[in-house]
Amino acid sequence: MSRASWLILISSVMLGMTSCSGLGPLPTATPTLPWLPSPTETATIVWFPPTNTPTAFPTGTSGPTEAPLAGISSLIFTDPFDQPELWNMASTSSARAAVELNRLVLSLSGPGPTQILSLRSEPVLGDFYAEATASLQLCLGADRYGFLFRASPGGNYYRLALNCNGQMRLERVRSEQPEPLQDWISSGDIPTGAPAEVKLGIWAVGSLLRFFLNDRFQFSVRDPVLSSGTLGFFVYANGSTPVVVDFSALSVYSVSAVSLTQTAVPQETPSP
Repeated sequence: MSRASWLILISSVMLGMTSCSGLGPLPTATPTLPWLPSPTETATIVWFPPTNTPTAFPTGTSGPTEAPLAGISSLIFTDPFDQPELWNMASTSSARAAVELNRLVLSLSGPGPTQILSLRSEPVLGDFYAEATASLQLCLGADRYGFLFRASPGGNYYRLALNCNGQMRLERVRSEQPEPLQDWISSGDIPTGAPAEVKLGIWAVGSLLRFFLNDRFQFSVRDPVLSSGTLGFFVYANGSTPVVVDFSALSVYSVSAVSLTQTAVPQETPSP
């Protein structure tokens, strides 16, 4: 077969294959971009989340509170009980008041109830702090002894009374008639029999009265009725047994209003 015949045969075969397959030109591939997620809202990371802060309570500072013995300043006088003329002296078959051996001795030997008192003639005191020692020689049960202050003519005075049952009481006496301002209360500082000693202390500024035994605060009372007077001591027999009490080491101090503010003790400030 000639060369021309081969070319014609190959061309016929190629055309037949094309018409039988029905294939057209291949479509052009469209390049596809890598998948990208659709934009969505991303939560913000909070590295230091806020915490609930408790509401703070106000911390106001309380006002100052005076110390019980505030304001004591200069010494007014001491009494060594060597001048009997400064004290009311009396002596009967059953009652005796005497100054001896640097003491004021008050004694009762008759059946009670009965009392004896002795007042100092001077000075007249308004605001003051006074202290003295009571030495019990004979004292039993409801027998009493104690301090008189702001005493004036006519039987008017305040009376701090202690008994031998370990109790104390404050009375206002007017025209010899007692009125209780503080009824009987017990204290471990009060002796319950003789022989024994106890230190009495009275702080008086205006209507405020404070009371001490052995330098320890006991109670306070406000009473505006008696504003000034002298000092004294008393003994009271409740039963038939004798009562003997000596008083010594009387010291009286002034109380300064300026010192009252300087010695105020602040209260603790509450925490929130």
